[in-house]
Amino acid sequence: MGDGLMVVPLPDTRQLSDEVLEALRLRALRGYQLGFSETDLADILGVCRETVCRWCSAFAQGGLEALPHHRSGRPTGSGRTLSEDQAQHLQHLIDHHTPDQLGIAAPLWTRRAVQELIRRQYDLVMPVRTVGEYLRRWGYTPKRPQRHAREQDPEEVRQWLEETYPILRARAKSEGAEIHWCDETGVSANEYSGRGYARVGETPNLEVSGERFRVNQISTITNQGKVRFMTYTSTLTAVVFLAFLKQLLRGARKKVFLIVDRHPAHEAKMVGEWVEEQRGRIELIFLPRKAPELNVDEYLNNDLKSQVNAEGLPDTKEELETNFQRFMNQLKELPNHVKSYFQHPKVQYAAATRE
Repeated sequence: MGDGLMVVPLPDTRQLSDEVLEALRLRALRGYQLGFSETDLADILGVCRETVCRWCSAFAQGGLEALPHHRSGRPTGSGRTLSEDQAQHLQHLIDHHTPDQLGIAAPLWTRRAVQELIRRQYDLVMPVRTVGEYLRRWGYTPKRPQRHAREQDPEEVRQWLEETYPILRARAKSEGAEIHWCDETGVSANEYSGRGYARVGETPNLEVSGERFRVNQISTITNQGKVRFMTYTSTLTAVVFLAFLKQLLRGARKKVFLIVDRHPAHEAKMVGEWVEEQRGRIELIFLPRKAPELNVDEYLNNDLKSQVNAEGLPDTKEELETNFQRFMNQLKELPNHVKSYFQHPKVQYAAATRE
C-alpha cells in the first residue's frame, strides 16, 4: 500500500442489519462463482475468511436454502450450561455414532435427538432452541440427508476408492482422456424444495398446477468444470442413452471415460455394441452397486432440483424444460461452481489434483 493512501474503515458486521448481511452472502457467492478466492472476498466484503468459507461450502452442498442465516449471537462463553469437556464429548458422539447406535429413536441427528443425548449423558433437560444454538456454535448445520443403501457392499466401495478409480485416473492422464461423471434426474411440474415464511401457527400456501408433467435430464461433469447435458420427457431407455452418448462424442476432442451407475439402459446390449464400434473413443466405467453418493453428478442433480423452479412453478411442460435449459446453460458458464461439487466429502477423491 503506497504512502498517503487512506485505509477505508469498514463497520463491524455485528452492527449490520439482517438485510445487509444477506446481501453480503449473495455477493460473496457471486464472487466465488466468478473465480475470486475466499481470502479476497473476505477482504473486500470485510468479513472473516472462515465465514466466507462456511457460506461457500453450504451453498455447494445444498444451494441457497442451505446458507446459514443466523447471527453470531451472544459473546462466547456467556450463559452456557455445558462445560468445554462435555461439549467435546457430545461432538465426538455425534461425529462417530448414529442416534440408534446410542439407543436414541431417531434416524438422523436432529435438535431433539441431540436434546435426548444431552439428557442421557448429563441428566440435563435443555430447551430445543438452546440445543440448536450449541449445534450452530459447534459448526453443525442442517442438511438434506444423503441416502445410503443397506445393500451396499463395503468391499466393492473400498476397491473403487483405493484401486479402480486411482487406476482410471492414471490411465486418463497417460492417454490424454477426460473423465466424465454421468447421471440422470427429473423434476415434476409441482416440485419445489424451498421454504417460505409465514406467521406462527400458519403454513404458507404454494399454488401448484393441476396438470401432471415431468422433464428429465442426462448430464455429465468433469473435475475441470465442464458440463454436458440433454433433456428428454420420456423414460430412460437404451435408445435415449445412446442419443446422449452420440451427442457427447460429437463435442468431445479427447477420449471419454464415462462413469455411470448400473441402470439397465447403461448396461444394455445395444449400448455395449455401439461403444465397441467407437474404436476406443469412449469407455463406460461402472460405479459400485448401490453407491450413488460416490457419483459427483448427483450433487449437480441436487443443485438443479433446488433451483430449477425457484422463480415459480411452471404451467406447461415447455416452460419446465426452459427452466432446465436456463439453469444448465448458466452452469456451463460457471466452471468454479461445477468444481465445487467435487468438494463434497464423499467425492473429494475425484477432485482435480495438481499433478
